[in-house]
Amino acid sequence: MHELAITEAVVNAVIERTGDAPVTCVRLEIGKLSGVVPDAVRFCFDLVCEGTPLQGAALEIVEPGGSGTCRGCGQAFDVNDPIVLCPGCGSADVAVHAGRDLRILSVDVRSVEVSRACAAPAVAPKPPRSG
Repeated sequence: MHELAITEAVVNAVIERTGDAPVTCVRLEIGKLSGVVPDAVRFCFDLVCEGTPLQGAALEIVEPGGSGTCRGCGQAFDVNDPIVLCPGCGSADVAVHAGRDLRILSVDVRSVEVSRACAAPAVAPKPPRSG
């Protein structure tokens, strides 16, 4: 199952950019023609994130369809199947323009507030002037 290796690569890429900051959500785009099974990535995500700053993070996946153009007849069409055939002429000579992407769209990082004690000496207020 190559989805495990892909999920590990995604988690490692996020950690490289965010360091030890706690991550609350990762959004991925997995195109329908990418050859990656989104449900398998979802299954692997929690396992791979265990013990990392991503532990407990939500995973959101967008699954856009593909698009292509037949090189034979020039028809443009949507593609949602890995076997790409032109619906107009039946040709397999198709240029695929979209749907093969696998990318990290965004990452939400929880802000960690650092409390620092002020070491400045306390200054007594000046008494009001009498007058």
